[in-house]
Amino acid sequence: MSESTFFRSEEMSLIQLYIPAEVAQPTVSELGELGLVQFRDLNPDVNAFQRAFVGEIRRFDEMERQLRFFTSQIEKAEIPIRASIPTNYLSRARSRQELDDLEERLSEHENRLQQMNNSRENMERRSLELIELKHVLRETADFFQEAASHQDDIRQSFDEPSVPLLDDLETGPSQEAQNAGLTLGNVTGVIPRHKMQTFERILWRSLRGNLYMNTAEIEEPIVDPSTDAVVEKNVFIIFAHGKEILAKIKKIAESLGATLYPIDSSSDRRREALLDVLRHIEEFNSVLVNTTQTRRQELMRISENLTAWMTIVKKEKATYHTMNQFNYDINRKCLIAEGWCPTNEINTIQTALRGVTERSGSMVPSILNELRTHKEPPTYHKTNKFTAGFQAIVDAYGMARYREVNPGLFTVISFPFLFAVMFGDVGHGFLVFLAGVWLVLNERKLASVDGEMFGMVYGGRYIILLMGAFSIFTGMMYNDIFSRVLPFFQTGWVFTLPEGYKTGDAVIAQPNGHTYPFGIDYAWHGTENYLLFTNSYKMKMSVILGVIHMSFGICMVYYNAKFFRKPIDIIGGFIPQMLFMQCLFGYLIMMITYKWTVDWNETDAAGHSIRNSPPSLLNTMIYMFLSPGKVNEGDKLYPGQGFVQGLLVLLAFICIPWMLFLKPYYLKWEHNKARSMGYHLPSEHHVRISTDSNQSDEAGGAVVAEEHEGEHGEEFEFSEELIHQVIHTIDFCLGCISNTASYLRLWALSLAHAQLSEVLWSMTLGMAWKFGGAIGAIMTIFMFSLWFTLTIGILIGMEGLSAFLHALRLHWVEFNNKFYQGTGYAFEPFSFAAVLSDKDSN
Repeated sequence: MSESTFFRSEEMSLIQLYIPAEVAQPTVSELGELGLVQFRDLNPDVNAFQRAFVGEIRRFDEMERQLRFFTSQIEKAEIPIRASIPTNYLSRARSRQELDDLEERLSEHENRLQQMNNSRENMERRSLELIELKHVLRETADFFQEAASHQDDIRQSFDEPSVPLLDDLETGPSQEAQNAGLTLGNVTGVIPRHKMQTFERILWRSLRGNLYMNTAEIEEPIVDPSTDAVVEKNVFIIFAHGKEILAKIKKIAESLGATLYPIDSSSDRRREALLDVLRHIEEFNSVLVNTTQTRRQELMRISENLTAWMTIVKKEKATYHTMNQFNYDINRKCLIAEGWCPTNEINTIQTALRGVTERSGSMVPSILNELRTHKEPPTYHKTNKFTAGFQAIVDAYGMARYREVNPGLFTVISFPFLFAVMFGDVGHGFLVFLAGVWLVLNERKLASVDGEMFGMVYGGRYIILLMGAFSIFTGMMYNDIFSRVLPFFQTGWVFTLPEGYKTGDAVIAQPNGHTYPFGIDYAWHGTENYLLFTNSYKMKMSVILGVIHMSFGICMVYYNAKFFRKPIDIIGGFIPQMLFMQCLFGYLIMMITYKWTVDWNETDAAGHSIRNSPPSLLNTMIYMFLSPGKVNEGDKLYPGQGFVQGLLVLLAFICIPWMLFLKPYYLKWEHNKARSMGYHLPSEHHVRISTDSNQSDEAGGAVVAEEHEGEHGEEFEFSEELIHQVIHTIDFCLGCISNTASYLRLWALSLAHAQLSEVLWSMTLGMAWKFGGAIGAIMTIFMFSLWFTLTIGILIGMEGLSAFLHALRLHWVEFNNKFYQGTGYAFEPFSFAAVLSDKDSN
């Protein structure tokens, strides 16, 4: 058993469990609490609706539906839900009797709640009808008086103006009207206000004006009990003659959602009806208040246990869903499960199995077998709250293969450092560092905050903290704080004004013999050649950091090959790759370093320059390939340079066929040797269980099994292997050049950040400080606010995000492609913690 380390993923074992049927549910529940086993589906060909425990899962689906119903009702009533639950209450598995009791209790709560909801909705609907009838009775009194005062106008709206339509509105139709076969009636009701114009238009066109209509708005807000939405309505009354016309009006009104109320034409009867309606409204309101209080008390009782119930149901449903992946041995009356777990946690799992057996009183223990298999295990990196964010960066690129080197370990330092190289500024870094400190200090409080964007920021709180800290360091190296400088130490340069100096003339600084001990000397700031100097410095620094970073990635090829016992990957991969990289770009770093160490302005006793002007390294690298072995005298950097460069170019060219042909031909030779010895990979399913003679039969006792499941070795194809190696070699050789150039983004973004910071300062605070007096104070306050806002929004927000993405690319592409395959799959154990944290889980 290997020691747990972040350098590689955890060592995994394939285990087989024999679980007695009577303790299967508590055993799986206990494993869910541990969260250490990723179970394999042993029934991949069985439909989900045909598995053993589909009935139980449907049962829990119904219970989840009831709980969602309770949640919606509680949220609607604005009742707080109890969030804290005793851990010991939820950590144990539920017996069948307890689950039956819970199911019955939920059904009782649901039935009572639905009855109260239906009763409340019926009463609210009846109360709404009474309120509408109240407004109808009040408004129709005015309608009848108005109609009586406009009898002539009403008669003109009908085809028979000679018929006395409104002579006896209060007492009924006249004898003449009855003898003529005419009946004057009315249709009264309420209709949604937004449909009123449509209603009038349809009536006018369908009845050709043979009606008299009056409307009034209901000012009191009316709430629809089915939707709880406020609906604006109007009262209307329509006078017309003829049963057919009245029936037609009623159909049109009902089709538009109107509610019709029959109104007596007698004012005395309307008055009595109004008093009766008011009395009923008071009675319904009293009953409705009592029903609402009773319903709220019921919801409060439910809310006290709702979180606990949801947790229990989710756990039990996940337990049975996991058990559906097991095989059932009818003869032994036990469930057979297989899964992956960390090797160093097998003892923990055995202890849990024994504990379940003892608590349940079962006579048959659960048995754990450790299988030997050729299957590739899942990848499990044990992380904590500090390393989880950095590991997520690596996993987003691709999950590491089982036990290969984990780049997440190096990313902890390299990622914030490369970010800081592009973002180097003491002031900006300090603000980012403060944000990280705030997130870390309040991590417990902020852990419950919802939101996808904030969740990503919160998950990367330690990344933000280190990015800020490293940015402060690189800002001190650049001597840059909000585009200003700080004279930490004594400068190494002195500006002496020559005789005849005029304002605007250039002054050449002279060294005073003192070396600035840390970072860039502040005397460079503001000079004419400051940008030229920093460009040269940052460009060369970017190349050096890039080559070191990539060379370190190539070194990981050696560690992977050594661990997996593949010497051909060392001889045919690591060695030629490292030689190729160092012959070209390692040599470039050597020339940069050598050029920095030479004083090109050194003179002899007579004052003549000892050396030529410093040669261009770009031209040196170009002519190193165009004219190998030859260096012009004026471009010579050191003695014997031509011979050294010719030798390096020769070695680099030798490395190309070395990488290209050695590994494919070695694999072909190895394959032919294996075939000549009659070696064949296992081709049929075989399981051999072997136990030691002193193996205990206690519950959870471990056995070792060897498993081969129809695993046929892939047929070796030399042509495919050669093509693969050609692609890999071309990618590496061209990638060395393009990737090195890609690291120049460190220089480019650092330059852009520094220039933006300088421009922002000069255009805001720099302009404000040109004014004096009260105007200067006002301008300073205003410009400082503008400067600070733009600093946060542009230089920290936008520029920080840009530097983050570029650092991400340098790790994903330039570094990882040197050694990282990233073709594994993640270890996803059956864990109640994961089930409960997934808000969208079913």
